[in-house]
Amino acid sequence: MRRRTLIRSIPAASAAILLGSAAAARAAGSFQAFLVEVDREAAARGVSYATRRAALYGLGPNQDVIDLDNRQPEFTETWAQYSAGRLSATRIAHGQQNYATNRSLLAAIYTQFGVPPGVIMGIWGLETNYGTYTGGFSVVQALATLGWSSHRPGYFRSELISALSIIDSGAVTPQGMTGSYAGAMGQPQFMPSVYLKLAVSFSGTGRPDIWTSVPDSLASIANYLSASGWRGSEPWGEAVLLSSGVDAAAIDPDQAEPLSNWLAMGVRRLPNHPIVASTMPARLIQPDGVGGDAFLVYPNYRAIRRYNPSDFYALSVGLLGDLITA
Repeated sequence: MRRRTLIRSIPAASAAILLGSAAAARAAGSFQAFLVEVDREAAARGVSYATRRAALYGLGPNQDVIDLDNRQPEFTETWAQYSAGRLSATRIAHGQQNYATNRSLLAAIYTQFGVPPGVIMGIWGLETNYGTYTGGFSVVQALATLGWSSHRPGYFRSELISALSIIDSGAVTPQGMTGSYAGAMGQPQFMPSVYLKLAVSFSGTGRPDIWTSVPDSLASIANYLSASGWRGSEPWGEAVLLSSGVDAAAIDPDQAEPLSNWLAMGVRRLPNHPIVASTMPARLIQPDGVGGDAFLVYPNYRAIRRYNPSDFYALSVGLLGDLITA
């Protein structure tokens, strides 16, 4: 990661954390003007001078973040390609090992939050490969860069203030707050505002540590899903087959029907399918269109999509979790 230091001297006052007058910097539209404004807003929100100085002093924009933000590719993978990359034998085996190691922890999390191990393992596996890759960007620098340069400055500026509040709480140091180029943090890849609302300290320290603590990370994922409407032990969905009598092209993926209706239409469930009431509302999703894989998804599927609003992602989470915990 490249870090460009634009400030050379240590300021004496809070408003002068950044070199040069705020008025002159603002007129020039500079990064420093942006940081001066952030410093003032953070101070008004109660973030201490010590935290603001530690996090913002000497900060410069990260060109890698700007480049990544500007060249986000169009999503062109098919479901077959996407799922093959994310449901690999290696990822499944690694997940099974982590599941075995954390089985009692996941049981305790289920007792408290009502979210079963499979979906937690699926998200953990897809987001950070079970905590092994959480991103190497400084979250403060990434958010500052995007708040200054991106097409959503207000969003990233707000997330930056939240990140400073987290540091001020003592949960993590500026150096320890690492994540993706877009500011998603730690093993669950929470944005700072999500951390403040939903991260939990399951290990009992009182300060959620989603960077190094597996208990806090997995419990925080569960709390997110619970807050998103996850319903106990109900399944997320299941793979199904379509008989020749099903008019697959005419099916609306947004239209829910009771499971019994789908079965009457010719949707066939696979052996060892989850136990679901015949009245359970379900939607039929064909991620690669007619002729490809087909899935019935139930109300809990919506909670996964709250984590990431992509059918490819949500299906992969559900399938990975099922394969790990089978």
